[in-house]
Amino acid sequence: MDLFRTGDFIFHSGTKSDFKIDCDVLSLESWKSIARQVAKRVRFSKVIAIPRGGSIFAATLDPYESFYSSDPILIVDDVLTTGASMEEMKTKLNEHGNKNNVIGVVLFSYIKPAEWIIPIFHMWAE
Repeated sequence: MDLFRTGDFIFHSGTKSDFKIDCDVLSLESWKSIARQVAKRVRFSKVIAIPRGGSIFAATLDPYESFYSSDPILIVDDVLTTGASMEEMKTKLNEHGNKNNVIGVVLFSYIKPAEWIIPIFHMWAE
């Protein structure tokens, strides 16, 4: 399996693409390395995964959670296609009193994300 694949794909969001980023091929060691680099740049009190894609990312970030509840909650996903899942999770957290104390990190982003989401790698044209 390859990280980048060419073909005709329809994502969970319904978005069509002629290439796919398949983070399932990344090893646990790769995810641990990515998590370490994220933790050097972002402080967070808790990490929450977008189901499925963000699960392994969140698990490898768990050891880097800070002890300060004032630090933001981190929402993570592997690939951002439309941003809807990230926005939905942020809305849920805001409804539970975490307004403006949420940040997001995605490994890859097909689109330019909202300002509160940090893409490690991006695929949109500048």
